[in-house]
Amino acid sequence: MADIALRPELAPAWLATMLDGLRPGAWPRRRAPRPGTPDQAAVLMALTGASAAEAKILLTHRAPTLRSHSGQMAFPGGHIDPGDGGPVEAALREAWEETGLEPARVTPLASLPSVVTGGSGRVVRPILAYAAQPGQPYPASPAETDDVFFAAVSDLLDPACRLEVGFAGFHGPAFRTHGYLVWGFTGMLIDALFTAAGWQSDYDTTVVPLGRALEGTRNGE
Repeated sequence: MADIALRPELAPAWLATMLDGLRPGAWPRRRAPRPGTPDQAAVLMALTGASAAEAKILLTHRAPTLRSHSGQMAFPGGHIDPGDGGPVEAALREAWEETGLEPARVTPLASLPSVVTGGSGRVVRPILAYAAQPGQPYPASPAETDDVFFAAVSDLLDPACRLEVGFAGFHGPAFRTHGYLVWGFTGMLIDALFTAAGWQSDYDTTVVPLGRALEGTRNGE
């Protein structure tokens, strides 16, 4: 069964620079899987907005009661099931199951290089997509995700909302939005996406211990 086709030609003009910048060498090399390793999961990096100034990106908050990655911010996504045609279909299906985002509203633009997660070591394929009119997302699977929203890219790029966090030998980019801290795998992907688009801005990269960075947040980690 063939996967759902990518349609980069349907991307709005303001996303052209991002698509051009998404070369394999621009993606996180330290998390690249061994050549030939199959994808195990997929996530949807869904953008909306009429311009770069109005751009938003879809995020979810994993319920604090989950056994894995509880309380963390994430992109919608999950395991690639045998019935999926591939990572694109899996990402769209998972986004619909978790956030109510209907696949018909989403235009998949690019299949980005696979990345290995730091904790579970899963090989995850990020799928970049655009939704001109995504509707109102919601926690469609509250046992898994208890909050869903489109975060304004301008807020995520604000130096006051950016920081570098460290935990157990790991350090990487993090973002504050809606009272949450976005870090780890998701923070790394957002940072790589913004770098590819040329949207980066200078911020204080002094490493903040993760525990301190999480104080006062809504994460519940």
